[in-house]
Amino acid sequence: MIQRLEDIVTAARSRGKKRLIAAFAQDLHTIEAIDHAVSMELIDATLVGERKEIEKVCEQAGIDSSRFRIVEESNDMDCVTRAVKMVGGGEGDILMKGLVSTDKYMRGILSKECGLVPPKGTLSHVTVLELPSYHKLLVVSDVAVIPYPDFNQKRALVRYLAATARNLGVACPKIACIAPSEQVLPNVVSSSEAALLAKMGDRGQFGNVLIDGPLSLDLALVEEMAVTKKFKGNGVAGDPDCLLFPNIDAANVFFKSATKLCGANLAAIVAGAKVPCVLTSRGDTKESKLYSIALACLSAK
Repeated sequence: MIQRLEDIVTAARSRGKKRLIAAFAQDLHTIEAIDHAVSMELIDATLVGERKEIEKVCEQAGIDSSRFRIVEESNDMDCVTRAVKMVGGGEGDILMKGLVSTDKYMRGILSKECGLVPPKGTLSHVTVLELPSYHKLLVVSDVAVIPYPDFNQKRALVRYLAATARNLGVACPKIACIAPSEQVLPNVVSSSEAALLAKMGDRGQFGNVLIDGPLSLDLALVEEMAVTKKFKGNGVAGDPDCLLFPNIDAANVFFKSATKLCGANLAAIVAGAKVPCVLTSRGDTKESKLYSIALACLSAK
């Protein structure tokens, strides 16, 4: 089982190089991460953007721009559209977001004309966090794409969490469905839906996974809390591989608290598209972007 983000890079390398296409890839952190991934033989890279700007950034950073294929586009949305079309046409295995806003990036992926979403598909942002205070990698959803997932979307999110955990070598992922309390509260949607998901897990409807919920965040993550409260669960409480949050409010606050206050590092992709789509913040570090590329390589078919 993969225990650290840097080990994702090693695991991805063993699967051979993938073809990455990056949209509006003309910022330093994105280019540095892609250059590092090329050097590590994770990917062959195509950068869609303004050639002069890409070459300028490369020159300033001491990076050889000839290592990349550069496709000329000047407008950020045009870059996204071009990159999505190239991936959809079979020219790439992975899509990556460069210096473009998340809403424009997602608009390109969701485009009915040339997008990458299967009919009736559900997209979700899946994040792998390495927290200094937690004993293993933690897979989290959804912090960026679905604001208020309905029950059917939560079922899809459970599957994406489990698939990502399996890619990290977890044979039977443990998934905690987060709610305000471990008590089933019929009038609280996050609580009742968590209980339904847990029952579906018990009946094998998600395959070889353990799901428990509703669980409060402290009970889910801290084994001592489960012992103190004499909580009788199925082994998820205190040891989850994955957290399913009820909405973007809770998930995003947890994510930003973990990364900005608790020193967590991350890898992040959009799951549910025809190919893995790297989605990190424009302000994320080159290390996070490298780990995200590696996670996408590990997830690609």
